[in-house]
This record gives sequence, structure tokens and C-alpha cells, in this order.
Amino acid sequence: MTDIALLSAAEMGQRLRRRELSSVELLQHHLDRVARLNPALNAVVVLDTDRALRRARDADAAMARGESLGPLHGLPMTVKESFDLAGLPTTWGFEAQRHNIATHTAVAVQRLIDAGAVVYGKTNVPVALADWQSFNPVYGTSNNPWDLQRSPGGSSGGAAAALAAGLGALELGSDIGSSIRNPAHYCGVWGHKPTWGVVPLAGHELPGDECADATDIGVAGPLARSAHDLTLAMDLLSSPLSAFGPMGRTPAVWRDAGLPAQRLRVAVVNDDPRAEVDGCIRQAMDDLADFLRRQGLTVGTDARPVDSEECWRVFVPLLRSALCGHLSDAEFAQALQSAQAHPEDAREFPGAQWRGQTMTHRRWLQLDEARARLRRQWHQFFESWDLLICPIAATPAIVHDHQGYRWERMLQVNGRAQPHTTQMFWAGYPGLVGLPATAVPIGLSPDGLPIGAQVIGPAFGDPVCLRFARWLEDDYRAFVPPPMAA
Repeated sequence: MTDIALLSAAEMGQRLRRRELSSVELLQHHLDRVARLNPALNAVVVLDTDRALRRARDADAAMARGESLGPLHGLPMTVKESFDLAGLPTTWGFEAQRHNIATHTAVAVQRLIDAGAVVYGKTNVPVALADWQSFNPVYGTSNNPWDLQRSPGGSSGGAAAALAAGLGALELGSDIGSSIRNPAHYCGVWGHKPTWGVVPLAGHELPGDECADATDIGVAGPLARSAHDLTLAMDLLSSPLSAFGPMGRTPAVWRDAGLPAQRLRVAVVNDDPRAEVDGCIRQAMDDLADFLRRQGLTVGTDARPVDSEECWRVFVPLLRSALCGHLSDAEFAQALQSAQAHPEDAREFPGAQWRGQTMTHRRWLQLDEARARLRRQWHQFFESWDLLICPIAATPAIVHDHQGYRWERMLQVNGRAQPHTTQMFWAGYPGLVGLPATAVPIGLSPDGLPIGAQVIGPAFGDPVCLRFARWLEDDYRAFVPPPMAA
């Protein structure tokens, strides 16, 4: 029989409502798995056991009275370390923040708690949330449950590893450079990067940063072992009932034509010269396209929403600009010096990074205008197509490599060396213009590693992305646990 910890959150909730086990028993079962599996994974790095047990007891007492705490009643889960949870550390992996204890709880986390979730801990991240590997001097390195020598991704790497290993029912992550989508791809789980601004980011910040909700490109969203659970979580995270909706201010106007999945028009992009992907990724994408055709969908493989080079030119400097507020004066001075060695419109990642971190406001406005043109092109594209499916990364999960800058680390793509940062193109494809993207598992590589794809929709088209993902889960590929977790 499947271990209950590997079931979907919805199925766990049904077991609780049928009184097949208590919330305390379910939490203890997860804590036992943490004790057994987490030493090898180092995915869950902060525990809040006493408060979680009290919360689980409260859930059981409410159940005994015939009451429900909400849609997540009694379900044990973890959240990404970068989200504040009052009384627990929020470090973002910085040694200097080791003793930073949150005094308030992030809005998104509170929404899950208000819905009945039992948050028992936090999961690992890279320093500054700035890597597709999750390692830092505070908590150490997280490993992939499919292969401990490989990264679980980043920056929500501990989150995806914990989910794949059955250490929680749900997870809350964040994504500015594929930080939800990449770990979902590496670990074989689902993740949703919402339309920009739909889920409040307040409380996803370090001391002195009071503008988290206005972070350019960055979003918060769920990870899960089921697309059905993603939908449940998004209904809660984006609800205007417990706060104020997108950006914490206005309700979302969702876009979903309500068509059956088999009537959708789907464009499939399996590769791009700007960021070549490995043959196993292309094959998995082609297999998915063939399945969609057999199911009667309109499938196109030649349509492209925007010029790839223009997308890359605009994305990287705006991404680095969005993250430069945390630089110290000394770090900013060093970035200025490094930028002088590169042209203003540098296309290679090092130059785009340094120039992006130090650009003038005038330059930012020019790039933002270019982004507006790309946004209009995406809008026109979605007049002809309902969804676009493309890769998340160039390869399956990478072997640990923590040396030097990210662009100095190489991975093999079709037998050729490629800098780690080249595949950031796939992060920016929808991310630059704030579009929703759902990460879905679509297969395994010849080495037995998960392969995922991202399902991209129009702005506020989150419901159609999620509905399509649910259909794929039901008819194409459901969650497959890594051998160590089964």
C-alpha cells in the first residue's frame, strides 16, 4: 500500500475527515519520516514541533466537535525558509541573518494556517535565494531524493525535496528566476508560478525590506504532489477573504474560457537556440505533444510568442535589478567596477548581471518599455493559442557544483558544455512579463531522473493552466515517488 505521506493533500484530508487517523497521528507520521529520511536530504532545516503538535491537537478537538478549521484541516506541511513564521528564524541563507527571528507571519503563510494547515517547519534555500542549488552557510546543502549527489533545485529546493520524499502535504515557495518551477522539475513534483501580484509577498523579506509586495518579477506560489492540490492551495492563497487579493489590494479577475482540455489550442516549444536543451528533454516534450495530438487537441510546434534574443536581452538585467536592493555599499561598489568591463547591452550573463545591478533609472525605463512591447506580443499570441508548453531547464537535476560564480559552472548539454546560467532563459520566458506557469512532471530521463515542463497561460489565466495540469495528471502522468521515499 502507498504510504499515506505520499498521497495528495486532498486524499490525506479525506482520510482525516473519515476519521481513519487523527491530525496528531498524521503529523507524527510525517515527523517520523523526517527523522528517518531528512538526515540524508537536509531538506527540512527548521522544526516547530511543539506548536505543530498543539495545532494538531486543536484540529482533532475541532473534528470531535464536528467542526472544520478549513480546507487544509489538520494537514502537516512546511514552508520555504524565506517566508516569515513568527518565532522562527528567517535567514535566506545569510550567515549574518542566522539569529533573525521573525516577529510576524507572512501573509501567504497565514492564509494557509487560517485554512487549517499545521505548519511544522521550514525548508532549505540558497543564499539570497539566488541559485538552482540549495546550499548556504547556515543550514548546509540539500540533496535530491532521486539522487543524493544531485541538486533538488533552487531556490525552493528544500521544498521540492521534502514534497517528493513525503515530508509534507503541501509547500509554499517563491519564484523570480524559476525558483518554484526548477525544483519541481528536478524533483518530479508540481508547482505553480502565479500571475505576478496575485499572491501577496508581504512577509517574504529580510529586516529593512518593506517592499516585498512590489518586488519586480517575483511571486509566491504552491508546490505539491498533485495538480489538484495546487488548485486547492491557489484558491486559498489568492483569496481576497483573508487579506486583499493581488498585491494585497484588489481581487483577481481570472481568465478561463472553461473549454474541456481536449478543445484547447496548445503551442509546444521543445528547444531554443538561445538556451539549447538536452535530447532527453526534447524527447519528453515531443512525447507529450504526440499524446496531446492523439487526444484531439490542436497542437502547434512552430508558433513562438516573442523573439528569444529580445526576451533574454531584457530579462536578465531586469531580474538582477530587482534583486540589487540587498547589496551592501561595498558589494554595489564592486558590481559597479565589474560592470565597466562589459557593454551596457551585454548579452552574456556576467555582463548582464553586473550591468543590471548597477543600471541607471533611465536604462531601467528603457528596458521596461521593451518589456511592455513583449507583453503585448504575448497578448497577441494568446489570441491564437490557449496555452504554451515549454521546457523548464536544459537538463534533469544537476550534480552538486558550488564552485565560483553560477556562470562559471558548466553542465553537459548534448555533449557540449553550457554555463548553468544559460538555462535561465526558460525562467524568463513567462516570468519577465508576469505570466502564470504551472510546472508538471512529464517523464523520466534514461538515467531515471524526473523531467518536467511548464504550462504557460495568459495573464490571470492561472485557472486554465491549473485545469490543464489536472487533466495531464489524471490522463498522462501522476506522481511517482523516488525510490528512497517509497
